[in-house]
Amino acid sequence: MSPPASLRNLTVEEARDRMLADAGPLGVETVAIGETLGRTLAGAIDATRDQPPFAASAMDGWAIRSADYVPEASFTIAGESAAGRAYPHIVGPGEAVRIFTGAPVPAGADLVIIQEEAQRDGQTVCFAAGDAPRPHIRPAGGDFRTGDRLIEAGARLDPWRLSLAAAAGRATLEVARRPRVAILATGDELVQPGGDPGPDQIFESGSIALAALVETWGGSAVRLTAAADRLEAIADAVASVEADLIVTIGGASVGDHDLVKPALERLGLILRVETVAIRPGKPTWFGTLNDGRRVLGLPGNPASALVCAELFLRPLLAALTGREALPAMTVAALAAPLPANGPREHWMRAALSIDAEGRAVVSAFPDQDSSLVTVFSRADALIRRPVNAPAAPAGDRVDVLKLARG
Repeated sequence: MSPPASLRNLTVEEARDRMLADAGPLGVETVAIGETLGRTLAGAIDATRDQPPFAASAMDGWAIRSADYVPEASFTIAGESAAGRAYPHIVGPGEAVRIFTGAPVPAGADLVIIQEEAQRDGQTVCFAAGDAPRPHIRPAGGDFRTGDRLIEAGARLDPWRLSLAAAAGRATLEVARRPRVAILATGDELVQPGGDPGPDQIFESGSIALAALVETWGGSAVRLTAAADRLEAIADAVASVEADLIVTIGGASVGDHDLVKPALERLGLILRVETVAIRPGKPTWFGTLNDGRRVLGLPGNPASALVCAELFLRPLLAALTGREALPAMTVAALAAPLPANGPREHWMRAALSIDAEGRAVVSAFPDQDSSLVTVFSRADALIRRPVNAPAAPAGDRVDVLKLARG
């Protein structure tokens, strides 16, 4: 039985909405902070103490009472305050305490004279700091105070946020469980890298790229291998794999050898998206199996698969980890004219640059063939061309999706 026409030729937004309709966080786990890079924070982090918890010196120098300061006056050296080892007494009149950056300012002192403006002579020190020296003291709670909201739930944990969480004393963090993604590339023409291809075979590259993207986008990827391009082999490869999302590559169209959907119908596949009005990637589809596992079907051509991964797989993974799901678009000026577009939304591989006036400029690669891996390896952006968009001259501003490149 053919799927209803309402599932075919959906717009990108319609297809993505159907894929995200019931996609939400999969659960929470507590993980050591050192193992949470790239994970999504599930519970907000609030400060439980002031940082710093004491007034601290901002410079190496000498801590004194400001009331005692007079240029060239001599002070008696009373002791030392170092990081982790505070001077234990109150600074008295005419006393100076040697102090180092980050060390607690001793009680009684409210001024630090930097060491470059000090002249020590045995157990005394005098200063040439002028009439109004800067205090060079970081106040207690100057970074954050008890009760401050430091990181909101849903934030992606990068090195800077991890530093903040560690500064708040958190040894473990509650993070969203990583979606388990199983990736299956189909086709008798495919040989694994390192294998021995026949004259009519090619090396399989799509699953390598998609697995790397899944890991980058917060999921956990496993690559599956079908025993052969047969209904039974495809169904068996998927049947028992533990996954929140199954991604298939190839076999997504309507030819005699496009077997993925018929194979998965044996596992109760119910389609939500049959085709998308997009170029490249019209055969992209989405559905669920009878046990609730989601399946995203991507075209076999590498460019098609990777474009649709950016538009559909990335938002799905974001939703399953509790992050903002919609792609963040920007605008750039065309470096060269583009022809009119046809009845499908076109996402063109492109390169971004900054011109002499500091404006973002985007250049579409001249060959947009969906089989070309070399083009995608050089692209760092996708230009969005709306349905039936007229020809665009150089300088026109167009919607652009940036690609994360190292």
